[in-house]
Amino acid sequence: MRHLSFFIFILLFSVKGETQLGGKDAFEFLNLPSSARITALGGHLISVQDEDVTLALANPASLNNKMHNRVSFSHNFHFADIQNGYVAYARKIDKLSLNVHFGIQYINYGDFSYADVLGNQDGSFTARETAFILGASKKIAERITIGANIKGVFSNLESYSSTGILMDLGMNYAKDSSGFILTFLVKNIGAELTTYNGTRFGTPLDVQIGISKRLKYLPFRISLIAHQLHKANVRYDDPDKEVQTDIFGEEVKGNKFAESVDNIFRHVIINGEFILGKNENLRLRAGYNHLRRKELSLSTFRSLAGFSLGFGIKISAFKLDYGVGYHHIAGAANHISISTDLGKFFKKI
Repeated sequence: MRHLSFFIFILLFSVKGETQLGGKDAFEFLNLPSSARITALGGHLISVQDEDVTLALANPASLNNKMHNRVSFSHNFHFADIQNGYVAYARKIDKLSLNVHFGIQYINYGDFSYADVLGNQDGSFTARETAFILGASKKIAERITIGANIKGVFSNLESYSSTGILMDLGMNYAKDSSGFILTFLVKNIGAELTTYNGTRFGTPLDVQIGISKRLKYLPFRISLIAHQLHKANVRYDDPDKEVQTDIFGEEVKGNKFAESVDNIFRHVIINGEFILGKNENLRLRAGYNHLRRKELSLSTFRSLAGFSLGFGIKISAFKLDYGVGYHHIAGAANHISISTDLGKFFKKI
């Protein structure tokens, strides 16, 4: 209990000391989904503990014995030739009663052309960012697991560069008999070590609470994730939005109650996963991200912005996952992941 009290103190202190305003953060790529499974489930999945090693990046407290010797490769085909991915490996250390993992998260923004004010091009340049992640988890009570990730981040945008050190802190309360997990998580606490041009930016802090429940009589798991909890108001005030007026020319004010409800739901992601087959060889997934829908949908066109779909299938010793996240009427992000247990190929590992 003493360890748990200290851990909660660190979490709360981190929230108070590192809260940042939106639009002033470096290393935003760290919030991208680490796998196709997470893309299919709305972009976040923090309250599940199974053999999926990519979940350890989403929440280090999700590291568990089932991830031992598992390796995963993920690649996301984003918009405008932007591509990002994640590679991870996990292992348990029996002597220390720890589970550890190592991962590399990367993003390549593609090639850009130098051009003057008249549009005359003269050469090209690239922009990319990489993070190296080392994490560990430990069970401190029968139902409580804590975990931490340390991230070294390197950003190179044309001739500008920045480095940073960040941390994730998570805690899971799991009641295995009922398939219930409750999670508290603080992501991306940290700072830039070196800056792009002398101006120091914040880090993409995110405070989250997650709940997952696997149903008893149906092969289905439902999850609710509350994110951006360190920001009370996440609604966007669009300066270009047309002002509506009544017949007297007075501005029509929005419904405050409706706006409050909308703001609450922008903090919430809901997703579900059907787990089918005797050996759980097939999984069907769907998610809804209300914040993404409200920020990226157009009032004049209908779209699937905010929704996501995907599936996972086990073929022999490999697991293949596909997820598609709809961001805008312009298109969607397609994510592919493949994972396996190295112990099935190398018995001495």
